Amino acid sequence: MSKSSSPKRSKTKRRPPGLNREQAEEIFARLAENLPEPKTELEYHSPYTLVVAVALSAQATDVGVNKATRRLFEAADTPGAMVALGEDAVREHIKTIGLFRNKARNVIALSKMILAEFGGEVPRTRDELVRLPGVGRKTANVVLNEAFGQPTIAVDTHIFRVGNRTKLAPGKTPDEVEARLEQITPAAYLKGAHHWLILHGRYVCKARKPECWRCPIADLCKFKDKTPAPKTGAA
Repeated sequence: MSKSSSPKRSKTKRRPPGLNREQAEEIFARLAENLPEPKTELEYHSPYTLVVAVALSAQATDVGVNKATRRLFEAADTPGAMVALGEDAVREHIKTIGLFRNKARNVIALSKMILAEFGGEVPRTRDELVRLPGVGRKTANVVLNEAFGQPTIAVDTHIFRVGNRTKLAPGKTPDEVEARLEQITPAAYLKGAHHWLILHGRYVCKARKPECWRCPIADLCKFKDKTPAPKTGAA
């Protein structure tokens, strides 16, 4: 048998080319200049109501969640009050939100767990938060950032899109995008990064048609097919 054939080279996975740290810092500096104090658009007034609101926001808009939770939180805004309100009543309050039946079940279950295992207080660690029914890593990161001031980044569909489209944080999964953002975002901008990127994706770097002509970071963005400014019709 001939042994002259060369050995096969192992294939190594290469990370898609991304922006460097200086470019990332400039991106966040510009986003911060436009919006110095970014925050969630979900309405809440305590860590508990934030947990509930974020859990309800999965596959739903913040506007839709806010409409539902205004009346819900008037009826119950603590774990004990929510359990007393009951699953049927919660379901009635949130029936305009997608997956409302399962979400109502989770709201009651997480409220019971907060009472039974955490003394009625929302836990302050990711490992504890993700134990709550209906609370995943993204929800936990939002709560840690917004309610407790921790520099976490919750990668939703907007951040995933912006990270990949701009090449600020390319990745095939939300976890990869999150890891890249944590690596490349300067410490001074970590606390607000989550909000700046969500709002940028929601209102400028839109899914179907990004409004590149009014984007403050267009010259840094690596997206090739930038959308031109709409033509103004002659009178």
